Amino acid sequence: MSPEALFTVCNAAVLPAWLLLAVAPRWKWTARLVGSGLWSLLLGLVYLGLLATRFAGSEGGFGSLAQVARLFQDPYLLLAGWVHYLAFDLFVGAWEVHDAQRHALPHLLVLPCLFLTFLFGPIGLIAYVVLRLVRTGWAWPADHAVG
Repeated sequence: MSPEALFTVCNAAVLPAWLLLAVAPRWKWTARLVGSGLWSLLLGLVYLGLLATRFAGSEGGFGSLAQVARLFQDPYLLLAGWVHYLAFDLFVGAWEVHDAQRHALPHLLVLPCLFLTFLFGPIGLIAYVVLRLVRTGWAWPADHAVG
């Protein structure tokens, strides 16, 4: 499959998970498929496959920004980087929903955080941490564990 086609598939595949987090956060299938990390794990398998088939023969590496730029000249490895973001951002979004439920935060207040996590990853996490801090008096990192 071409990197462009796989990019389209991965982007489309992640949307139902985000939709479940947004509109059905307490549904048992949301918890089983998204909240469990399963959806992120499946994306992780795509990431693993891309790395396993392309990384060994690639130029570049992680030692400098120039090496990363050379690494990402391979469209499949660039895609691997994107899938990495998709998997981890979704995992963080699922954690936000789970944590908000544990602490009885109104889901309407969590929705903007999810949107920001979907689009901008760490900015959404920052927004959620601020929300949680304001609403519960949470002291980081005393209660930061997932689960």
